[in-house]
Amino acid sequence: MVGDLLQRSSVVCVAVVLFCACGRNSNVKANPAHPVAEIGSPAPDFSLEGTDGRRHTLAEFAGSKVLAIVFDCNHCPESHLYESRIQKLYTDYREKGVAVIAVNPFSPERVNEADLMFSDLNESLLDMQTRAGDRRLQYPYLYDGASQSLTAKLGALATPQVFVFDHSRRLCYEGRIDDSAIAARAKTHETRDAIDALLAGRNVAVTTTPVSGCAVRWNKVSQPEDKRDVTLEMTTPEILKKLRGNGTGKLLLVNFWATWCGPCVAEFPELENTYRMYRDRGFEMVTVSEDVPGAKNDVLSFLKRNRATSVNYLFDTDDTAAVQDQFDPQMSGAVPYTLLFSPAGEVLYQEQGEITMPNLRRHILANLPDDQDHKGQQTYWAQTIRP
Repeated sequence: MVGDLLQRSSVVCVAVVLFCACGRNSNVKANPAHPVAEIGSPAPDFSLEGTDGRRHTLAEFAGSKVLAIVFDCNHCPESHLYESRIQKLYTDYREKGVAVIAVNPFSPERVNEADLMFSDLNESLLDMQTRAGDRRLQYPYLYDGASQSLTAKLGALATPQVFVFDHSRRLCYEGRIDDSAIAARAKTHETRDAIDALLAGRNVAVTTTPVSGCAVRWNKVSQPEDKRDVTLEMTTPEILKKLRGNGTGKLLLVNFWATWCGPCVAEFPELENTYRMYRDRGFEMVTVSEDVPGAKNDVLSFLKRNRATSVNYLFDTDDTAAVQDQFDPQMSGAVPYTLLFSPAGEVLYQEQGEITMPNLRRHILANLPDDQDHKGQQTYWAQTIRP
C-alpha cells in the first residue's frame, strides 16, 4: 500500500451575463437546445434569490441607466480571474447609473468533484453566500441553478459571456468581457466599449465576439458516478514514518480521525469531496483511523458509505500513543488532526480539531502549480488565504 501511495501519488440599460461550468474551452459552440439570444432581443424577465436573502427582479432595476446582469459561478477558474474585473465594472459605472448583478446558473447536483479541481466551493446558494462574503463582492449575486430559466432564455455558452442591453432593454452586444483571462494581457475591452458607447448615445461598434472559458452545463445532463474501490489497510510505524516525510512527489493531506469522534464523522464527507476535487492535480490524501483493530469492519463500512477512495489506514494496535509517536512525537493524540505537506515534506497547514474546510482548500489551491490552461490560479488563491 505504501508503494501504491508513493506511485499514484438617456436611460441606458446594460446586462452583463457570465456563465460557468467545468473545464476550459476556447470559442465555445452554441447549444441547439438553448440558442444564444440575437442582437436586438429584449432582456428577459427574472425573479431570483440572492446571497443577501432578497429576491431580485428585472423591474427592480428599471430606474438604472445601466443594468449589468452577470451570470457567474463559484468553481470556474476563468470566473476567478475575471472576478476583480466584474467588481471594477460595478464600482466604475455605478455612479453613472449602471447597476451590476451576478447570476449563478448551476445546480450543485450537476457539478461533480472533478469539476471543482480549481475551486474551494460548490454552487449552492450557501456556497455563493460564503464566496460573496469572503471575496467581499459588492454587487448582488443571484441563484438560477434550480430552474436555469434566465440562463436558457439568453442561451449563454460559457463563463465569462456578456450580454449588453440598451435603455429599451434590447440586446446590443454579446460576447466576452475582454480578450485575455490574464488582465495585464488584455488588449481589447469589448464590454466596456459597448457600455461606453451606449452611455454616450452611440451605436455599439462590435456587437458580437467569441467566448472562451467554462462551457455551461445543463441540469438535464447526469454526471458519472465514482466507481473506484474503497480499501482499508492496517498501518505500521514504518508507514507512518514515510507519511511524515511525504515522498509522494505531490501535495499530501493526512487526516487522523475515528468513528467515535463526532467532529471527525461530521467533517469526513467533505474531506473526501476535497480529495476527489484535487486528486487529478498532483494531490494525495491519506486517512488514518484511530479506532481499535477489532473495529476494522465498522471502519470499512463507514468508509464505503462515504465513498472514501483515498488511501485509508487503521491503527494496527490498541497502543494509540505509541503509534502516533512514529508519525510525530509532539502529536497530542486528540482527533481530528489534519496536516498538509508539500512534496518535500514541509508542513503547509495543520489544524487540531474540526477543519475550516474552505480555508484548507485555499491552502491546497495556493500550493498546486498552475497548468497551461489555467495560469494565474496559484496567485489568485494565495490572496484568498485567511490567517
